[in-house]
Amino acid sequence: MSTTETRTIETNARELLVDLVSTPSPSGEEAEAAARLVEFFEVHDREVYVDEAGNVRAPADDAVLLTSHIDTVPGNIPVEVKDGELWGRGSVDATGPLAAMAAAAVETGVSFAGVVEEETTSSGARFLCENRAEPEAVVNGEPSGWDGITLGYRGFLDGTYVATSQSGHSSRPDMNAIEEAMDWWQKVENAFEADEWRPIFEQVTAKPVGFNGGLGADGLSVEATMEVQFRIPPALSADELRELADSKLLEGTVHWNHPIPPVMESPRTAVARAFRVAIRNAGGSPRLLRKTGTSDMNLYAAWDCPMVTYGPGDSDLDHAPDEHLSLAEFDTSVDVLIDVARTLTG
Repeated sequence: MSTTETRTIETNARELLVDLVSTPSPSGEEAEAAARLVEFFEVHDREVYVDEAGNVRAPADDAVLLTSHIDTVPGNIPVEVKDGELWGRGSVDATGPLAAMAAAAVETGVSFAGVVEEETTSSGARFLCENRAEPEAVVNGEPSGWDGITLGYRGFLDGTYVATSQSGHSSRPDMNAIEEAMDWWQKVENAFEADEWRPIFEQVTAKPVGFNGGLGADGLSVEATMEVQFRIPPALSADELRELADSKLLEGTVHWNHPIPPVMESPRTAVARAFRVAIRNAGGSPRLLRKTGTSDMNLYAAWDCPMVTYGPGDSDLDHAPDEHLSLAEFDTSVDVLIDVARTLTG
């Protein structure tokens, strides 16, 4: 690739990145950012459309599907470029990876999908899995650092605990619904007590994320509702975790939502090897990562094709008030993605 061609790609990619970061796109409000992505592909003479879920789809060579999410978490960070860094909500998670993948897809002619609502319901990725043919490989866009390759994510399970007890004077020794909820959660936490000698990736993380309790509207009962979340390591299934949590119930019940299974990919797949070579070609030393959170890659595992997650940016800045991305790192990630896509398309 000539120096002129490289500069053109970098310029187009940077322009797209700044435009997208400058366009607020919290989950459920991605339409304007999606329109900018559509324009980018149309300018480069690529077939592109917005599907029923709101995803931006640019079908092409399915040797690899480059995909990342359009939405961001809420938060207004003034968009500016200073000292070679782009500041703004989504610059790291995951508009940086999204723009890099769009640029690489245009340059190499591989398939692309920008999906919606990853930060909430993952409705875009779910729709893609149900309505799209399986590609030969997937590169999911999330910040890993330009020299990092993410191979694994923990799974996710959430639910709502609900309990009701008869009201009574607070001097009585009987447990009310609030105490029963607290007792259940203490037992759950004890069952999944952290082990300092094992990596967090290999453990269950249990978190209460919401609680309501008190006298019911009828004045005759005490009610308690608790929202809970679990991160699931690959060694444990969602069903096993749910059964263990339910076994700690004395009163009340838990209404579980549909789980997202954990995923752990081999470092020996063709796509992982292509990334290691591309990162070395760009002057880096590849790092293999496992993330303690969850991403759309967990859902794409249903396709049973080789996958990695990759993208520019420091994941410690995800959702942070000082979210910012090095533009030099962004440029290098575009080069890496182009190298990978060309390798996988032969």
